[in-house]
Amino acid sequence: MPSYRDSLEYHSKGRPGKVEVVPTKPLLTQRDLSMAYSPGVAEPCLAIRERPELAYKYTNRGNLVAVVSNGTAVLGLGNIGPLAGKPVMEGKANLFKKFADIDVFDIELDAADPEVFIAAVKAIAPTFGGINLEDIRSPECFEIERRLQEELDIPVFHDDQHGTAIIAAAGLLNYCALTERRIEALKIVFSGAGAAAIATARLFVSLGAEPGKIFMCDSKGLITTGREGLSPQKRAFAQPGAPRSLAQSLAGAEVFVGLSVGGVLSGAMVEAMADQPAVFAMANPDPEIPYDEAKAAAPDAIVATGRSDFPNQVNNVLGFPFLFRGALDCRARCINEAMKVAAVRAIAELAREDVPDQVLQAYGAESIRFGPEYIIPKPFDPRVLTRVAPAVARAAAESGVAREPIADLDAYRDSLERLIARSKEFLRPLINRARLFTKRIIFPEGTNPRVIRAAQIMVDEGICRPILIGEGWKIHQKAEELGVDTRGMEIVENLIDERFDTLAEGLWRGRARKGFTLRKARRLLRNPTWFGCMMLREGMADGLVGGLDMPYADTVRPALQVIGADPAVCCISAVYTMLFKERRMFFGDCTVNVSPDARTLAQIAINTARTAQTFGVEPRVALLSFSDFGEHLHDPQVARVRRALDFIREAWPELVVDGELQADTAVNPALAEEIFPFSALRGDANVLIFPDLTSGNIAYKLLKELGGATALGPLLVGLRQPVNALAMGSSVDDIVAISAMTVTQILG
Repeated sequence: MPSYRDSLEYHSKGRPGKVEVVPTKPLLTQRDLSMAYSPGVAEPCLAIRERPELAYKYTNRGNLVAVVSNGTAVLGLGNIGPLAGKPVMEGKANLFKKFADIDVFDIELDAADPEVFIAAVKAIAPTFGGINLEDIRSPECFEIERRLQEELDIPVFHDDQHGTAIIAAAGLLNYCALTERRIEALKIVFSGAGAAAIATARLFVSLGAEPGKIFMCDSKGLITTGREGLSPQKRAFAQPGAPRSLAQSLAGAEVFVGLSVGGVLSGAMVEAMADQPAVFAMANPDPEIPYDEAKAAAPDAIVATGRSDFPNQVNNVLGFPFLFRGALDCRARCINEAMKVAAVRAIAELAREDVPDQVLQAYGAESIRFGPEYIIPKPFDPRVLTRVAPAVARAAAESGVAREPIADLDAYRDSLERLIARSKEFLRPLINRARLFTKRIIFPEGTNPRVIRAAQIMVDEGICRPILIGEGWKIHQKAEELGVDTRGMEIVENLIDERFDTLAEGLWRGRARKGFTLRKARRLLRNPTWFGCMMLREGMADGLVGGLDMPYADTVRPALQVIGADPAVCCISAVYTMLFKERRMFFGDCTVNVSPDARTLAQIAINTARTAQTFGVEPRVALLSFSDFGEHLHDPQVARVRRALDFIREAWPELVVDGELQADTAVNPALAEEIFPFSALRGDANVLIFPDLTSGNIAYKLLKELGGATALGPLLVGLRQPVNALAMGSSVDDIVAISAMTVTQILG
């Protein structure tokens, strides 16, 4: 837990608060100013006056949500008022942006009176595509939400009610799946009868729970039909009969749902529940019963809390960003019960899938599998977006509330992948193309857990047929621990492989006049990378991806000596694909050639340009230097770049290439047009060639770490057959990406 001092410093350092407004259009010239404001802004204004729906086309309304609160029920802080609640609302804005790329204005209203609150929200509604109500006390929140849902034609959602309900309901479905129980047969006992509890109970009923089997307790005990002064919301779940305590109500129950205060549930009360009970102790920061105490009382219990330091965290961030994403993208008029149920089922189903490597890394785990300690996806699982938003959009269309139903949900899912990572947009066409072929890719580190997990993804996606080199029993054992199905993978044990002698002799004969003896060849083939390279040379595979557990050179060296350079090129080089928010570029050479001469530099440029073509990009090549077009004509480094340009134009006359030029001249169209209008590049280069390894390596790493670029690679170019070396410590996603790119190299 953060300390008092840490929390205050976090919120105050730099620019105070947690949000800012960033323009999406340029404002650099007089023309930009006239377009952004006067007189150019008049045209969209007049268009919207004639057709109000055009606000979604000409403004940010379709991606803008208001997080609105009056501060009457903030977190565990209570009625602290709108201004004191603002840090929470800013935090909510951060979550919308981080997880679903939704823009937010946080609105804190000094309006404890529900009628004043409703009027204020209605008045500001034209600004927004959706309204997220937050931290409003019960029972006023029910009436506020109901009225706004009825009187506005955009989604209105009270997250304190429905966010918790959606995540808890997903956990309940998976509890049923694990215990083989039917939801309609469950006895469910609630501790707490506020907004979240009422919404959760209602959603349970929508999923099939029997209202008569839901026992809701508040601070006075079980809510019964004989109690006076019940709100309509509580009355809907009142039970007949005499008053009972929480402990009495829990006897024999399968499910406890806590949305109240810490410490109200004892170990003895858990022991009195049915076998394999579910305990959803969701009070924050202290649950109704500590996780360890609940497990001690009933070791077979499935326990969930609101805390991140225990399994099965019920966290609203798994729901509201993605629910709104789907609702906004189909321009839903509201968020209805069908959409909430769709979100529940999507979240529940995701927890049953294999967990990606980046989630394992975020939580410091080697394996997370569906079971009693994992019934709810982790909050930082990026796949929630691509599962929940399409499910919500589909439900909106089917229930008739989508103004613009999404016709192609697969294409929509692909577009959402781009919000998760830029690499998805780049890789998806490569993967789709790879599926049309069955290429065999060798992985020398076949026993590495990340390679095994990546191999399963490649089999499932149809990217390639993985060949894992390593001891079979180790691979199978590790795969079983990880829950990986090895069908579709080929396992090769190089030390006992029947081809070992033949490959050793082939290596010896190929290198006999270069210092190799047969004994040395046999010794080297004990190394999986050397063995894999020989398999590739002899046509037993189509490509190789290695280097996960070794220095880069230890993969490149065998490739050079066994596979060798393509006779059509004078050198091999490496290419990084650099993905920026609005641009895609190819960098060469950042990892192989330390200080290339002019001819080598020309070959690096050609290699990199060919790579761009392979990935469907028409190359526009800039030879970078500290000089622009003869500015330092007599410097030997500049002269080397100019000679390289001559070699390139001789070898590839139609290639768009220019140099020497500085980096800003290469990528800034306004600057290039003003100073160097004669250059064919016009500041629009997409292939950047660095004059030496030092500058290239520094540039790509700085852009990756500080410039927000995604770096894919490096790809080795110029070998007879594709071999690529991973960076040490690469993730499962990195392995999959390089493998898909390797298949693309094979296909050409």
